[in-house]
Amino acid sequence: MRCKASSTTERPGVRAPTSRRRFMGMAALGSAAALGLTTISTRKPAHAAGHSPAVVIGTGYGAAVTALRLGAAGVPTVMLEMGRLWDTPAEDGTIFSSMLTPDRRAMWFKERTEAPLASFLWMDLANRDIEPYAGVLDRVDHGDMSVYVGRGVGGGSLVNGAMAVTPKRWYFEEVLPQVDADEMYRTYFPLANAMLGTNHVDRDWFETCDSYQFARVSRAAAEKAGYETAFVPSVYDFDYMRREEEGLVPRSALASEVIYGNNHGKRSLDKSYLAAALGTGNVTIETLSEVRGISQQQDGSYALSVRRIDESGNVLGIHQLTADHLFLGAGSLGSTELLLRARDTGTLPNLGEEIGQGWGTNGNVMLGRANHGQDLVGSLESGMPALGIDAWDDPVNPVFAEIAPVPAGLETWASLYLAITRNPERGTFHYDPGADRAVLDWREEQGQPSIDAAKQMFDRINEVNGTSYRYDLFGDTRAFENRFTYHPLGGLVLGEATDLHGRVKGYRNLYVTDGSLIPGSTGVNPFVTITALAERNIARILAEDVRTRA
Repeated sequence: MRCKASSTTERPGVRAPTSRRRFMGMAALGSAAALGLTTISTRKPAHAAGHSPAVVIGTGYGAAVTALRLGAAGVPTVMLEMGRLWDTPAEDGTIFSSMLTPDRRAMWFKERTEAPLASFLWMDLANRDIEPYAGVLDRVDHGDMSVYVGRGVGGGSLVNGAMAVTPKRWYFEEVLPQVDADEMYRTYFPLANAMLGTNHVDRDWFETCDSYQFARVSRAAAEKAGYETAFVPSVYDFDYMRREEEGLVPRSALASEVIYGNNHGKRSLDKSYLAAALGTGNVTIETLSEVRGISQQQDGSYALSVRRIDESGNVLGIHQLTADHLFLGAGSLGSTELLLRARDTGTLPNLGEEIGQGWGTNGNVMLGRANHGQDLVGSLESGMPALGIDAWDDPVNPVFAEIAPVPAGLETWASLYLAITRNPERGTFHYDPGADRAVLDWREEQGQPSIDAAKQMFDRINEVNGTSYRYDLFGDTRAFENRFTYHPLGGLVLGEATDLHGRVKGYRNLYVTDGSLIPGSTGVNPFVTITALAERNIARILAEDVRTRA
């Protein structure tokens, strides 16, 4: 059975990049990697004498959208990325390491990997001691909460599970009531999916392949308990996955490659938005460049203090870059920290008290179930989920639970889930001057509503199926893990810290373009929402704020 992955088709008004533009951008990325360059461009750097008309901090979803649209409009733009470019094979011939044999490429300056599954049968089998290095995944600890973020050109797109989910419209309207939902669902969500390369698994292949036996087992258990399941679109190429299973191409999703990067098959941002942005000839990406400070000059432009490092973490120097228009796309943690530091150190004193508010985990909670001996999940599990238990429309207990893999390469009799719940609890950030960092104020008990919601669903599934929870997966004896999140949202909420299109209140030509705009929850994996919202916002900003050259 051949798997024919169906891509999102382009609709009227949806602006996909030309193949020539993508080709030029991919060539620039490949050339930079081959030469070991930290500045990536299709021509000479777009800024001169330390100044650029536009600077975008970060290379994640919102940042990539913004840079492409600026570049396509003829605006010279510099992107600053604190991680490295991931496009050069190591000595073993791969760009990224797998989950089963992680090495220094796995994590951002850690001495040991920190996988979300802390143990199996109470043994730490997943983690390894590693050399500190500019790896692809970071786990940022804030007391009772840890946040996983991607490091490198492409940000979180390098390390996520590729689940490209558009939120339920009724919930989107509830979360962001000020945003025109008709416009979002008519124009910007289709645009985001087309640009990202969203595709769908072939249903016939799904029912017979080895890759998703684990998902079919969980589906049967959920449906026996009266829950519906839903297929999930993806930016992983499902046709490539079919060929992986047939042994026709190198394995990637089927080789336990997920959280530490993916060597083949995934349409991460460096293969979509960022390649197209570089292909405009107006966008330059500077890697291993961390913005530490922002101030405003007398002429209204912004001055950035940028720290350059090498891949071993050695500081190479600090330089200044100025910009007429500054876009923050460093993610919920990064963008929030930059503005908190600027406000509380007095370099941007007009920033309001809304900075650092409205942060949430997207209701994330992870759990596992122990299956019956006859319910084999299989030794081959795709690292890219394609199915979820969808009870988000339940008026009493809304839950969307990803049916996640345990890609251990052997039979585990375990079903794993990342549940997204409707948790109303929100955290706040404050600036710690001694540590010179933003600190998240979040207590472990604030995650209890997420546990309660997930427990209600999975208690029912276990009861009907005669199964039980796994208590050996999270380093102790807990069945539910809510002390980390993959989906940090908020901190610079749309309509509060910014206006309704991401313009930061109190300052002209200063913008936010990432997940920090969303107040804590989307009800699904958030990257499609972040992308679509960024498309909406930059369209208005280009029309009203930026002098374009296109």
